[in-house]
Amino acid sequence: MTKGFPTNTSDILPDDSNRAVLIGRIWDPRVAGPTPVLLDGETLRDISKLGPTISQILERDDLLESLSNAANFPTVASLDEILDQSRPDADENNPHLLAPNDLHAIKASGVTFVASLLERVIEEQARGDASKADQIRTEITGIIGDDLSQIEPGSAKSADIKKVLIEKGAWSQYLEVGIGPDAEIFTKAPVMSAVGHGAHVGLHPISNWNNPEPEVVLTVTSLGKIVGATLGNDVNLRDVEGRSALLLGKAKDNNGSCAIGPFIRLFDDHFTLETVKSADIAMAVDGPDGYHLDAVSSMSQISRTPESLVGQAIGKHHQYPDGLMLFLGTMFAPTDDRGGAGKGFTHEMGDLVSISTPSLGKLVNQVDRSDAIKPWDFGISALMNNLAGRGLL
Repeated sequence: MTKGFPTNTSDILPDDSNRAVLIGRIWDPRVAGPTPVLLDGETLRDISKLGPTISQILERDDLLESLSNAANFPTVASLDEILDQSRPDADENNPHLLAPNDLHAIKASGVTFVASLLERVIEEQARGDASKADQIRTEITGIIGDDLSQIEPGSAKSADIKKVLIEKGAWSQYLEVGIGPDAEIFTKAPVMSAVGHGAHVGLHPISNWNNPEPEVVLTVTSLGKIVGATLGNDVNLRDVEGRSALLLGKAKDNNGSCAIGPFIRLFDDHFTLETVKSADIAMAVDGPDGYHLDAVSSMSQISRTPESLVGQAIGKHHQYPDGLMLFLGTMFAPTDDRGGAGKGFTHEMGDLVSISTPSLGKLVNQVDRSDAIKPWDFGISALMNNLAGRGLL
């Protein structure tokens, strides 16, 4: 058993799980594929009769009503049984939690918190060299200060500040997306590639300066309607992106570099977008060497509203027929030294990363190299073949 993984279902569920509408996916060995599920107390129920995929189910106009009588759906397993098998050292052929999304595009918002904005500028100036971080941090904050929180992105004030910083030679592409009119919206991972609670998350073997990014992930339908939220880890390679922003794909999209879960919580009378906006996202990193880090990312400090980020991602300018999952960004930018004086935080293999907030539960994953963990081998074609074989298409 992997040390430190949650063993009680209450450890991964929202504090008010008794009134939360939680849906997700499990690997179902009975059908050698994924099954969409609804959590009913401690029981997971098969909701595939509402639609073969979570993406399709979330498009229903009567979604909450159709899920209101859980007894209408057959039992798959107990959550306790599933949780016990949701860890890296468990038999992958046994039932276990998957990322709760399937055919959704996986998008992410970058530089949406001032605290992380300054660290992105530092990465750029350091050209990926962690040993230069402390010196550059001092130089940059001396020019632009360490509090840009009062600047509204895209405002006249932000345009004035841009002009001054250009004159001082301190402007940056990260400041452009941080306080300029256009948000950074990028593709975090391919469809179907996200891992769920209990899986390994992967770091590209070339990286020596990297970090987790604990984030809220919105669930958005093909019509741009925000219908729920979950947690995510936008695994990031600081040294790779710092060398060049054109390496963003290599820094962000690798085997196991995107974790989402444990469940999608649907919006209802008890859980709304306002709940998300006031959430504090806690993160803990526990290393095999005894290292421990606690951090909190407060959604109240986000520089762009979740609605505005969704509006920049989807609309008449860009459609997502199967919906999308949108990472909202993080203010987590660790500066505590771990890999040596002045180098700031970086992962060690075996780190356990826990991301949590009371309204969404807890997502836990273990860090390893992306070339050493289980390869991604179940994509869209595999899903379609599996569903067709089960008579669900």
